[in-house]
Amino acid sequence: MLRTYTMVASNRQARPQMPKDWCPFCPGSGKVPDYYDVFPYANDFPALSVNPPLPDLESQAMYEVEPSYGACEVILFSPDHHASLSKLSIDHLIKLIDLWAARFAVYAADPKVKYIFEFENRGPEVGVTMPHPHGQLYAYPFVPQKLRVELDSCRDYYRQHGRDLLGDMNEQELAFGQRVLMENESFLCYLPFFTDYPYGAFIVSRQQVGNFTELNESQKKDLAQMLRELTGAFDALFDRPFPYMMCIHQTPVNSEEYRDSAQYYRFHIEFYPPLRDASRIKYYAGSEMGAWAAANTRAVEETAEELRQALSKFRSLGV
Repeated sequence: MLRTYTMVASNRQARPQMPKDWCPFCPGSGKVPDYYDVFPYANDFPALSVNPPLPDLESQAMYEVEPSYGACEVILFSPDHHASLSKLSIDHLIKLIDLWAARFAVYAADPKVKYIFEFENRGPEVGVTMPHPHGQLYAYPFVPQKLRVELDSCRDYYRQHGRDLLGDMNEQELAFGQRVLMENESFLCYLPFFTDYPYGAFIVSRQQVGNFTELNESQKKDLAQMLRELTGAFDALFDRPFPYMMCIHQTPVNSEEYRDSAQYYRFHIEFYPPLRDASRIKYYAGSEMGAWAAANTRAVEETAEELRQALSKFRSLGV
């Protein structure tokens, strides 16, 4: 009905809740090196793999079945079990960005891979069972539906106006000003006009770059600063670890359909934080999930001001 795939990963039912006295991602566990800064770890419970099992069922009339080809990795941000993006140094975050770029390049070389999605889930509110600071990478054999909608919208806008949509979004948010959280030479950070979460910030490239591998050293440093300060502002907002889903949107790979996407699409990061205040969750419920009719419970012009104040608070701490 929606012209997309659902990945069946029954093996993920066996994912453990991490014991209180042991973590597989900490040095000394026997699962990771005794010394590392950042590290790629093969997911123990992958939804996709380069040697997928045969599907349990064959295709049935209108239902198409494909092997679950691809890859799932865990990207360890730090050996420190209690670290977070806001607690890491700029130099350390640049190492993380370099690792994201290196793993992107590895999977982009596989012609069967069509989209590489790097992301972080943070906090029990979004289902995290392993609190050690980490993100994930999924290499899909298709372009996921939400990314297709976004890419198609950007392509249509480019054909109509001769400009890229995300670049024009940047200009409009800068001109209005009230939703902008911060900026540097390479990136803008703002709550877009249409965001469906009260604190749903975007970090958007100011230059026409499509993915991590295209970032120069100055852009990496600017991105590291943005990631550190935005996540620091999140934590300072309610004086508590702030849950979120951080979703990194980049150009597809090995895709004939989107071979020219570098013309009309640009690298950006979307944050989906589920809190609407210090203790209440903004749920994606009937209208949002069943009809894709989003409703934000707060005016983002107001929540942007709250985040700007939290950003000032984080900066004043000098951490």
